[in-house]
Amino acid sequence: MPENKLIVGSEEWCCFSSLGIPAIKARVDSGAKTSSIHAFNITSFKRAGTTWVSFEVHPIQKDRRTVVRCEAPVVDRRAVKSSSGDSERRYVIKTLLSIGGNEWEIELTLANRDSMGYRMLLGREAMNGRMLVDPEARLNLGNFSEADLIGYYGTPESNQSGLKIALLASNPDLYSNQRLIEAGEERGHDMTFLNMRYCYMRIDATNPEVHYRGGTNISEFDAVLTRIKPSMTFYGCALTRQFESMNIATINSSTAIAQSRDKLYSLQLLLKSGIDIPTTGFANSPMDTSDLIDMVGGAPLVVKLLEGAQGRGVFLAETRKAGESVINAFKSLHANLLVQEFVKEAEGKDLRCFVIDGKVVASIERKAAPGEFRANLHQGGSASVVKITPEEKRLAIKAAKTLGLSVAGVDIIRSSKGPLLLEVNSSPGLEGVESATGKDIAGMIITSVEKRLGWRRELGPNPDIVYE
Repeated sequence: MPENKLIVGSEEWCCFSSLGIPAIKARVDSGAKTSSIHAFNITSFKRAGTTWVSFEVHPIQKDRRTVVRCEAPVVDRRAVKSSSGDSERRYVIKTLLSIGGNEWEIELTLANRDSMGYRMLLGREAMNGRMLVDPEARLNLGNFSEADLIGYYGTPESNQSGLKIALLASNPDLYSNQRLIEAGEERGHDMTFLNMRYCYMRIDATNPEVHYRGGTNISEFDAVLTRIKPSMTFYGCALTRQFESMNIATINSSTAIAQSRDKLYSLQLLLKSGIDIPTTGFANSPMDTSDLIDMVGGAPLVVKLLEGAQGRGVFLAETRKAGESVINAFKSLHANLLVQEFVKEAEGKDLRCFVIDGKVVASIERKAAPGEFRANLHQGGSASVVKITPEEKRLAIKAAKTLGLSVAGVDIIRSSKGPLLLEVNSSPGLEGVESATGKDIAGMIITSVEKRLGWRRELGPNPDIVYE
């Protein structure tokens, strides 16, 4: 054991020469038992009868273009509980850590840390007997400049040897849209953001085309990711159908998006498939308001505009009189609306299940902000990781399949009657679920595109690798 322990701050630069990582900034956390490093595209394989793992690392925070590919023998695969409380099985490797002029071997678990503050976490098992932590200090052992990092890693170049993928949306600055572009580029794909307002079509039986502002023909994509905002549903679906007529894969399809956006029609389809929803009423005339309220069990009740999205256009009427006032006010404006029973036992919480290709890949519990009755992350709500039941998982998968969505956010509430489906979102946001779970949902969506098109990224010649 060294006589003089290193005094480290709350963050320090580490080096893993055997992995080809000369510099990666770590959060120093004596409260965490194990150390972990950011890893994605994790693949296990056999080499000389031993299990190895290949993975890729973004060593620089907020930079997904700089990529280091690593390989190491697997020493274990164990359940690790993250800071969010979620437990997952991670590969464990051993490698030599260099820090402050000292070297020793440590264990690292492989986890996607893209949504975390640091690309590495240095835990107490790696520090025992060797370090003392000064929580008020940072970078006690030195710092690297941007020029230093460029010297280590070079200037990243865009690798466009993969697919040509377009993201059809409205706002390039949204977190979800940026993450999808980044996730595609880091896997070697040529990603293009298409603002649907700038797209227009040539509708022709033999040569259909889509053009972009300025007259550019944009008909050469392999796939189009569709993220259509509610106010652009009609035109967005028309553009999506046009790409489909050109034999370009779309995720999601125009039919699925249209079905999911029509709240009344989607509920009718879901009910027909045997999916339970809160009791719902719909009427055209204010003359029917009283009976409509009785249909859903009276007050309190929920009033929803059919065109609402992201929690907007959803109201809680706590009394019968309030319900009548809200319904009649919107009917006088010729607005279409639904009324639903209020599920008190949900206590302002709901579940968001993220479904990709018929599988629930992540689930979170959303809690309403103080003073709100419905969970909504756009209105101050909070999200946390939750373990859903097999029944809830089946419900989410069945709902997405019923509407034909390959990517969907399925919202469920827990009631005394069991899980009830609230709605299905064809353009679910990624920020809440990625932040809460630490999972690379954007990467999973890109992987879905790759599988659909039968595309596999070349990892380079490794004749002694046998993939499992």
